[in-house]
Amino acid sequence: MLRPRIIPCLLIQNGGLVKTKMFRSPRYVGDPLNTVRIFNEKQVDELIVLDIDATARQLEPNYPLIASLAAECRMPLCYGGGVKTVDQIERIISLGVEKVSLGSAVANDPSLIAKASQRVGRQSIVAVIDVRKTGFLGTYEVFTHNGTKRVGLNPVDLAKQFAESGAGEILLNSIDRDGTLKGYDISLIDSVRSAVQMPMTVVGGAGSVDDLRILFNRYGLIGAAAGSLFVFKGKYQAVLIQYPQSDVKDSLASSGSSSTCCSGY
Repeated sequence: MLRPRIIPCLLIQNGGLVKTKMFRSPRYVGDPLNTVRIFNEKQVDELIVLDIDATARQLEPNYPLIASLAAECRMPLCYGGGVKTVDQIERIISLGVEKVSLGSAVANDPSLIAKASQRVGRQSIVAVIDVRKTGFLGTYEVFTHNGTKRVGLNPVDLAKQFAESGAGEILLNSIDRDGTLKGYDISLIDSVRSAVQMPMTVVGGAGSVDDLRILFNRYGLIGAAAGSLFVFKGKYQAVLIQYPQSDVKDSLASSGSSSTCCSGY
C-alpha cells in the first residue's frame, strides 16, 4: 500500500551539516555521514541532501561526498546542489543515488528535465521550486541561488512547466517558513497542488508531528520533508537527531490521533 513519506532534509555547507533559517544564518549541526548512520537506524522513508554552496559558488557536485553518502544510506537518497548537465546527473545516479534534484538549472532551462529524464528515467528527476513572498501584497515568487536571484515566475506557472517537461517529482520549498517551525505554508501548497497532478514533496516550516498530520490529512500521498524538526530538540534547539517512531508513523499514515513526537538519539 502506498503511504505518505516522512523525509529528513539535510543541508551541506563546506562538507558539514548545517541548518538555516529563512535560507540565512547556517548553523553547524554535525557530520553528514554520522547523521545518515543515525537515520539508517531510525529507518527513515527517504533522505534529501542538498549542497547549499555548490550552485551559489558555481562549484561542481562533490562526487566523493555523494559516493560516501550513497554507500552509507540504507534508504532512497535524493541529492541536489551544483547540478547543471545531464552528464553530471548520470554520474550522480551511477554512484548509487536514486534521485537528483535540480533547481536553478531547470528554472532557467526546463528542457534539461526532458533530456535528463530520457537518460536516467523521469522517476529520478526532482524539480525544485524555492518560493518567497514579495511586495506589498505578499505575492509568491520563485527564487534560486539560495534565495538570492529572482526567476521572474510564480510557482504555479513554473510547476506546470516542470510537469510538461517530464519531471518525476516537484520539491516545493517555502523560504519564508524555512527553519521557523511555524508549520507548512498551506496556501502555497494548495496553489501548486491544484495546478499539477504529479508526485510532490514539500519542505519549510514543520515544527511538530501535528504539522505532518495536517499535511497528510489534507493531501494524502505527499512527501513531508523537514530539517529543524529532525535535528533540533526543545525550546533551546539542542542538536538531537530524531524521527517519528513506527507507531507514530502508522498513525500519521492512517490519519490517527496520536501526537507523540520523535525518538531521540
